[in-house]
Amino acid sequence: MGNRFEEGEIIIIDKPLTWTSFNVVKKIEILIRKKFGLKKLKVGHAGTLDPLATGILVICTGRKTKEITLLQDTEKEYVATIEFGKTTPSYDLETKFNGEFPASHITVELIKEKLKNFTGEINQVPPIYSAKFIDGKRAYKFARKGIEMELKPNKIFVNELEILSFRNPILEIRIACSKGTYIRSFANDIGKALQSGAYLKALKRTISGNYKIKDAISIEEFQENLLSLQP
Repeated sequence: MGNRFEEGEIIIIDKPLTWTSFNVVKKIEILIRKKFGLKKLKVGHAGTLDPLATGILVICTGRKTKEITLLQDTEKEYVATIEFGKTTPSYDLETKFNGEFPASHITVELIKEKLKNFTGEINQVPPIYSAKFIDGKRAYKFARKGIEMELKPNKIFVNELEILSFRNPILEIRIACSKGTYIRSFANDIGKALQSGAYLKALKRTISGNYKIKDAISIEEFQENLLSLQP
């Protein structure tokens, strides 16, 4: 059965909160190698999720790792919870609040009006607290040292934006978009567009290419399924 994972499997994991994508990959690799006595096994993921995000993480093993680039290029869907009236340097809860802004003027109608500027092909500047490279180093390494750096905008494509609920100052929104889209940047940008501030309070990836959140299993469920296999 170890050959099954060496030949190539795609595992859809519902990433837990606070875990890095690398943590998940390493855990899956260790579980499989231990179960089948493998000295090594190729394991990778098709699209990073921030530690404070949950949802679909596509894990590839063995020969399926050759498909990672193809899987990364697929459309993604997220459900984001955005809070208006506050900002953080990382655009999420990784860092402390650094600003407060008026938010009582924000209405559903106003949000809908501003969202028109956030669909289709747009230029988006990644967060400084990101894994983007600047002069050969990850951007977040400069950010954590308090060094101000400028990131160039990326062209992204946003297919759909659907307001799921709004109770001022909390917006829940569904976002269908291309690879390379930073939902944290979207939160920051929509806050500015509404003459306020905003940060990403929570994020869940619900679709990645052909895979939906209903297809995902927890790491614990994967471990249980693995135990039931014959070595």
